[in-house]
Amino acid sequence: MLPDNCKKIIELKNVDKSFGGVHAINNLSFSVYEGEILGLIGPNGCGKSTSVNLMTGVYIHDKGEIIYYNADGGAVALKEQSVPDRAKLGMGRTFQTPKPFADLTVFENIYTIAMLYNRTLKEAYKAAEEIVKFVQLDDIAEQKCTKLPIEKRKWLDMARVLATRPRILMLDECLAGLTPSEMETSLDMVRKINKQGITVLFIEHVMSAVTKLCNRVVVMEEGHFMTEGDPLEVMKKPEVIRAYLGEDYK
Repeated sequence: MLPDNCKKIIELKNVDKSFGGVHAINNLSFSVYEGEILGLIGPNGCGKSTSVNLMTGVYIHDKGEIIYYNADGGAVALKEQSVPDRAKLGMGRTFQTPKPFADLTVFENIYTIAMLYNRTLKEAYKAAEEIVKFVQLDDIAEQKCTKLPIEKRKWLDMARVLATRPRILMLDECLAGLTPSEMETSLDMVRKINKQGITVLFIEHVMSAVTKLCNRVVVMEEGHFMTEGDPLEVMKKPEVIRAYLGEDYK
């Protein structure tokens, strides 16, 4: 189910990417709409993380187009945009393994990023304070990040991206390694971020989390688009069950 405004924020058109002789992304097309939580699913190696790397500029696509739509409706072809340029446009992402600044505290990690996106140190400090409170890390703000449990490190990863003031947040397996209760609180955090008007692209293998959280899913197969739609409806499709979830999935 798409949000009411149905305005695109990112569009991939017939995108290809090869690494040597390996065709990792093959004629991939899909769109992300402003305000939604879109699940990007598929088995390991199908190209989900590669797609995010192409959108955020870690890799450059060989063919096709990746277009970013500004809030005012203007379109930007991303092929010539650097990683920092894309971050300034409002594109943020986390990684499967959080990599904070190891020698800094939780607050310092966020403040360091905020300094790049605010005009003064005072404004950056205030922004960091607000983000620390928003992601519920204020009680451990002075702890070194190396001492944090995995759930809080993942929340810190989100907080550092929030300091860049993103319009879209791409979460790459943010639930990996979490207990069931930690998954639930992390899903609540993602919903909270989305309610701030931030679009979310959610890559995850835990299908119960995808169906609880996402408005819509896109399924990938061997680097290309397979199908899309309402999560519960997509999960019922025989080809999806057979290819990704196993015959016994209910």
